[in-house]
Amino acid sequence: MASHIKEKGIVYSAVVMTMVLLLRFVPRQKIREAQVSFLFQQAITWFFGLLVVEKKLIKYPYRRYFKRAVKSSFAFEYFICPAISALHNLYYPEKKGILRRFLYTCSYSGMITFLEFFIEKYTDLIEYRKWSWYWSFLSLSSVFYLSWLYSRWYFKKEE
Repeated sequence: MASHIKEKGIVYSAVVMTMVLLLRFVPRQKIREAQVSFLFQQAITWFFGLLVVEKKLIKYPYRRYFKRAVKSSFAFEYFICPAISALHNLYYPEKKGILRRFLYTCSYSGMITFLEFFIEKYTDLIEYRKWSWYWSFLSLSSVFYLSWLYSRWYFKKEE
């Protein structure tokens, strides 16, 4: 059995970097908003992550956490993606033009897709079966935007 040192390092680094990003960029007065975004995104990514794995579109050959409980990537679906979504929602340029908002969401999903592409190519963390990078990009963009819509609705202020 391979030791998967590279994979362990990537997972641990991603989790630690995500924690640092949350601690650094979630202002104290916005913790509640970040929590709502985080939890909503968890529900979405958990469901769709499991669906994609069960339909055999993606495989996660090496999983660091809960290997026997679930076939999807617990670190990504349950922590990293929801945390990034919370940051996306906190800093979403709501009062800017549609092009700027579109590019903002695309930059978040593009960054994750870019990293995922290389992780898929050079590690055992993810294996595309009937999947491609553009499906990741489209699905991430969609769920980030959906999460932002939910957050906006949830915290709607009376006018």
